[in-house]
Amino acid sequence: MADRVLLCAKQHNFQDVVALAHRYKLGVEVQTFAYPQVLEGDWKSLLDEYRIALHTLSGEIAMHGPFLDMASGSPDPLISQVVRHRVQQALLIAAELGAHKVVFHANFIASIHNPEYRIDWTKRQIEFWSSLAEEAWNKGLVIALENMWEFAPDIIGDVLRKLNLPGLRACVDVGHAHLFSDVPFSCWLQNLNSYIVHVHINNNSGTVDEHHALSNGVLNYPEILALIRQLPHSPTLALEVDRVSDMEQSFALLDLPE
Repeated sequence: MADRVLLCAKQHNFQDVVALAHRYKLGVEVQTFAYPQVLEGDWKSLLDEYRIALHTLSGEIAMHGPFLDMASGSPDPLISQVVRHRVQQALLIAAELGAHKVVFHANFIASIHNPEYRIDWTKRQIEFWSSLAEEAWNKGLVIALENMWEFAPDIIGDVLRKLNLPGLRACVDVGHAHLFSDVPFSCWLQNLNSYIVHVHINNNSGTVDEHHALSNGVLNYPEILALIRQLPHSPTLALEVDRVSDMEQSFALLDLPE
């Protein structure tokens, strides 16, 4: 069975990424609308341009939502209101693009280890995402919460299990899990398991979050991909690599459609 591969595209390389996706019959994760300078600009014209470019792709479409300063479920109601606005804006854009998944960072502050913070954070996430997950589902979308600084998979897993909504699932970022967590990657997959619908894949030098080709770094991708392929539901694999040439180089480790 072929891997369900998507190529991550930003504004500067969108056309090249779409051309490569066409060539190999792959999907695209659009990341352009994750940035405030785009969302505060003429994003509607850009949306029209992207929709035309994406509609002939044979692969799946996903979108990365805003992530900078996105404190979902903030105890400050004004901040929470702004974040909710950006999430709803992203859901609207994703639906127009024909996407099926929208990725948002969970944004847990991992340097705070006080039990009270985690208890309150979990409660606020449940309150914040419950209605948004239903809104997404009604638009034909699934929100995928992505690990960034989280040091353990059950930080996100607890929220998903307590809500257990079809419109709220997990995106596992392989690089983040290895850089910011001491938990073995196999435990991330075991903990989040059937909630995983999307995976970000790239490699790094082991110190900072770089988006290198799968073969260029400290991560053993033949082993990692073998673990991912054992999940009960086959997730989409988003190749989050900076250079288009490195995306094509990474194809050697993936099972692409014929």
